[in-house]
Amino acid sequence: MLTTKASPIIESGGAPITTRYVRGMPDQSWPPDRPDILDVLAEAEPVEEWLLAAGSNYVFLLKLAHPAAGDGYAVYKPQRGEAPLYDFASGSLYKREYASYVVSEALGWRIVPPTVVRERGLSSGVGALQLFVVHDPAQHYFTLKDGREEVMRRVALFDWLTNNADRKGGHCLLDAQGRIWGIDQGLTFHADDKLRTVIWDFQDTPVPDDLLEDVRRFGERLLTDADLRARLGELLSERELACLRERAARIVASGVFPPPPPWRPYPWPMI
Repeated sequence: MLTTKASPIIESGGAPITTRYVRGMPDQSWPPDRPDILDVLAEAEPVEEWLLAAGSNYVFLLKLAHPAAGDGYAVYKPQRGEAPLYDFASGSLYKREYASYVVSEALGWRIVPPTVVRERGLSSGVGALQLFVVHDPAQHYFTLKDGREEVMRRVALFDWLTNNADRKGGHCLLDAQGRIWGIDQGLTFHADDKLRTVIWDFQDTPVPDDLLEDVRRFGERLLTDADLRARLGELLSERELACLRERAARIVASGVFPPPPPWRPYPWPMI
């Protein structure tokens, strides 16, 4: 059930956009396994817009309409709404959201919900548009982890590979089909080691062989797959892409989940 409150927010084209704060969450959206879901996200027309009033960046929940797929919901993170950071390039967080999706798909892990970069028809300009995952917001990593060690290892390894500096407990979602998704991937792919996560449960334990093989193949693709390299090259700096290759090689060579570093190993807040 969605209720709203009017509020002026980001300016676009010199005029204030009137949006609303969301109260509650949708109980339906497009299925993530829909074969044309990326096309749907790229083509669907915005119908309503709500501000998700949490975090330092502007994040919107959009209701969209598509002539073939009907109505659905997506989370919109515009470049214009990104707060400046001292350690990440200005205006790059939406690209990192999309790069995380590209890497998740290249690995075959499908951790990140379907995501596109889009500008057309969006109120605040270019940004990442990600399929909204219907979930129980009361659930998070700490309530979900027991009995789901296999999938949580995969998330932990994904965060190590992408150098995620902000894996909060609330960034792990359980959908209606029992699948775990990872969201909020904007603080990723930094060239310096910045892994900050709540998932340190597997420190100093072996990475499963099948996951190591996935990472090994991914590292090879970064060298041999011109299309994948070009896609990520449009989203990350040359140094960041080189460091991604180096992390993949380091993971395979180590084969063991790392311990927390001495500097800021946990995000804040943790949920």
